[in-house]
Amino acid sequence: MLGATATPAERRAKFRELLAGDQIVQFPGAINPINAQIIEQTGFEGVYISGGAFSAAMGLPDIGLTTLTEVADHGRNIAGVTNLPTFIDADTGWGEAMNVARTIQVFEDAGISGMHLEDQVNPKRCGHLDGKEVVTAAEMSKRIKAAVKGRRDENFVISARTDSRAGEGLDAAIDRAKAYVDAGADLIFPEAMRDLSEFEKFASSVDVPILANMTEFGKSELFTTEQLANVGVKVVIYPVTTLRLAMGAIKSGLQTIRDQGTQVDLLEGMQNRADLYDTIDYAAYNDFDAAVFNFSQEGHQ
Repeated sequence: MLGATATPAERRAKFRELLAGDQIVQFPGAINPINAQIIEQTGFEGVYISGGAFSAAMGLPDIGLTTLTEVADHGRNIAGVTNLPTFIDADTGWGEAMNVARTIQVFEDAGISGMHLEDQVNPKRCGHLDGKEVVTAAEMSKRIKAAVKGRRDENFVISARTDSRAGEGLDAAIDRAKAYVDAGADLIFPEAMRDLSEFEKFASSVDVPILANMTEFGKSELFTTEQLANVGVKVVIYPVTTLRLAMGAIKSGLQTIRDQGTQVDLLEGMQNRADLYDTIDYAAYNDFDAAVFNFSQEGHQ
């Protein structure tokens, strides 16, 4: 009611607890706050906030056009309504080392629980497209060190994403990951792995947990959590899944309305009013309002 009850510090501690646990955890992407509420109510362990999904929702390609302010506001709105840890896409950190340090503090102030930085050059590209370029491992290590130095809450999770698999090969990507761990990364995000054996090799080569990106229509096969857990993956994200579900339904539904002149055939697939009110806890707002405005005006002029 009226937002998350768990504090940002509690949610960050929970993220650390999940990373240290024995079970694989799932962080579906949320495209807006009510999406995050549904993720929590469905029983997932965390919420992912995708830069690619946010860009697409704004009608923009995922090439680093969104600003830190825009992304932080988006993340703040989502983090404010869920008790789950929120994990956000920080692209390349919006600048040089000092910018990265500021980025992590802005996200801390927004109530976010963790973020990932990537080793692409600017302007960046979607991780599952061809033609990506990466900075040197030394430059990326500077980004991570700056994030660690800028961090004020030690439980805020700093993840290092490497996009080097496509251009430099698996072994070089693992060498980069080791350097990023040495620089202070808490979690490694190897992007665009080709098969389970590559995830397994990554997991066995670094001393921190690894993350799998199960995005649709990309370079990686869509593995189950059981398959990923068996090769050592700790966190799974589904960055654009909810956006694709929503946009597919919206496009189909609008075409039906255009063709039939009514939405009557679409009602069965819609979230009804009762479910919407349950999701956002409408009754609790009414109770709160009644408790505050329960005084009588009798005798007052």
